[in-house]
Amino acid sequence: MLKPYFRKKHIEAGCDEAGRGCFAGPVCAAAVILPKNFYHPVLNDSKQLTPGQRDTLRMYIEEKALYYAVAMINNDEIDSINILKASFKAMHLALEQLPVEPALILVDGNRFTPWRNIQHQCIIKGDGMYASIAAASILAKTYRDEYMQQLHNEFPHYNWAQNKGYGTIEHRRAIEMHGLCRYHRKSFNILSAQLEFNYEIQEDMNYQ
Repeated sequence: MLKPYFRKKHIEAGCDEAGRGCFAGPVCAAAVILPKNFYHPVLNDSKQLTPGQRDTLRMYIEEKALYYAVAMINNDEIDSINILKASFKAMHLALEQLPVEPALILVDGNRFTPWRNIQHQCIIKGDGMYASIAAASILAKTYRDEYMQQLHNEFPHYNWAQNKGYGTIEHRRAIEMHGLCRYHRKSFNILSAQLEFNYEIQEDMNYQ
């Protein structure tokens, strides 16, 4: 059972991101302020849930949350400022969209760039510990997945509807066949990773 809050007397906003390690597409972040009595029996880190559970929880969170906001930083800006800064910027943009300013920000992970001098608390694996961070992880994940489905329709040969832009074997093979497109993160040295992947495959074949 997730903890409903870090400090009961403060307005807390949970923050999390999705898509930080992807080869393609944006990084997406959400900020969520929940009522102190918020509860759902399935609520958890988005990575521990099925797509159906995430979709159901997204509707529940959007209905029951006091406030929530989602923001994305596209692949071009990720290449320009790096993925870590882009992740923090997406969280900041989400926080700026909230109609009220929280007194405390709960952030999943171990690092965060301060926002408006508001106190923040970094919590490793916080999306599996605090309800507001878990809720933010679900919104960030579902909104990004929905966006990657749209990009899939434009470039179906990468199958982003399934792999969501992560560096799966399928995605790497598609890059080998079709090259990179305008939604890939060029700063991730994907082609170098692909060459290494091809070398490993060839080595495996040599030993068979």
